[in-house]
Amino acid sequence: MTVAAAQLGMTALAAAHPRSAKKVVQDTTNKSKAAEMNATVVLVHGAWADGSSWAHVITPLQSRGLKTIAAPIPLTSLSDDAAALERALERTDGPVVLVAHAYAGAVIGASTNERVRSLVFISALSPDEGETVAEVFYRDKASPEAPKLTPDSHGFLWMPDDRFSAAWCQHARPEQAALLAATQRPIAVAAIQEKAPKPAWKAKPSWYLVAEEDRIINPATQLFLARRMGARIRSEKVDHASLITAPELVVGMILQAVTSSTAHPNSTQQHG
Repeated sequence: MTVAAAQLGMTALAAAHPRSAKKVVQDTTNKSKAAEMNATVVLVHGAWADGSSWAHVITPLQSRGLKTIAAPIPLTSLSDDAAALERALERTDGPVVLVAHAYAGAVIGASTNERVRSLVFISALSPDEGETVAEVFYRDKASPEAPKLTPDSHGFLWMPDDRFSAAWCQHARPEQAALLAATQRPIAVAAIQEKAPKPAWKAKPSWYLVAEEDRIINPATQLFLARRMGARIRSEKVDHASLITAPELVVGMILQAVTSSTAHPNSTQQHG
């Protein structure tokens, strides 16, 4: 009786709302496919943010059946942050897809975990071996909207509250921007001055979202980095905070990486 009733309900739904019925079937299929992928998505936040910055990305991924966590990093040094990421990875099982925003591109690049299948860079910095984050960050001219940052007495860089919205997330709603500014986490100067180890993107497939309206990291720098790593590139008119202001775009890229990585688990790429 229960099965018959369910079938009758789906038939009635299809008759009354064919598009809705199609969406239900489609969503169920997507969830099923995601669940079969058996991969964990690990999201790593950048400077002036924390794990909650991924909130609008986490929920859609989880709704598709994907195991998803946000790895907290201290933003104190590249070594400290890479170690914190590794501790987060210890909480996972099976294949992993690493996703980074901004500064965290250097952090996922420093990962040597063998379970990592692919890397996704969201307007992220990705220094090569021997380079520092600062070197690639200042490779091209800064946006006029980007404030000049001066470390505090403890060696940390804060984004000025009155410039946060215009520089970091100009497409966010005012209340969103105010909340992000109020909860920002500073990054230590030491983190952007430490030389990077040989990056994981030299051996693993990568995806890169170029934010064409980014006012923190020059889009020209992003495109250079994406091409250098041989990433699958998508370029869109989004701001630096696309994980907040255009989360559906970020989710789509992550799903591509997950699907590709699980379909071809042993795929690698080699660069210089």
